[in-house]
Amino acid sequence: MWLYFLPLLAYLLGSVSSAVVIARLMGLPDPRETGSKNPGATNILRYGGKSAAILTLAGDILKGVIAVLVAQALTADAMIITLTGFAAFIGHLFPVFFGFRGGKGVATALGVWLALNPWVGLALIATWVLVALLFRYSSLSALMASLTAPLYVAWLSPSAPYLATMIVMSAILIFRHRSNIRNLIAGTENKIGR
Repeated sequence: MWLYFLPLLAYLLGSVSSAVVIARLMGLPDPRETGSKNPGATNILRYGGKSAAILTLAGDILKGVIAVLVAQALTADAMIITLTGFAAFIGHLFPVFFGFRGGKGVATALGVWLALNPWVGLALIATWVLVALLFRYSSLSALMASLTAPLYVAWLSPSAPYLATMIVMSAILIFRHRSNIRNLIAGTENKIGR
């Protein structure tokens, strides 16, 4: 029964906002009050530079990876493992340590899937990079990766808990990008590098 505490611990891990921590350590403004006001790597990149953005991205990915790897080391129960990964993702979105004001979840979701099934993770990275190279929009890249993610899971890791988790995560990711969708439609979304 104690294994059911893993999602709670993963939620707490996910609640450590890499963007806020990195910003404080590097003497940068709080990302929740600056730029797009999203505590994520893209916003940090725009005003804090590449080093801060890379550290933020790595921290957000590692939250998902660590949560899943710890769960996999302790149990073979796919439901507990996927719930643990999902809890880390939810912690990133609604961090208890930072007033429940979290990021959009793209990097942490990627970390979860890199640990659950590296092939799915690599397919998501390839989709993001391809769309980013073609269109230069980080948000559009994240949206396309979110839309295709359930297809990758159905193809590369066809288990009911994995597929159900991915569908829910993708729906949440798309919802979290609703302002970006409006900006993309209006032609006001910032491109990568601006």
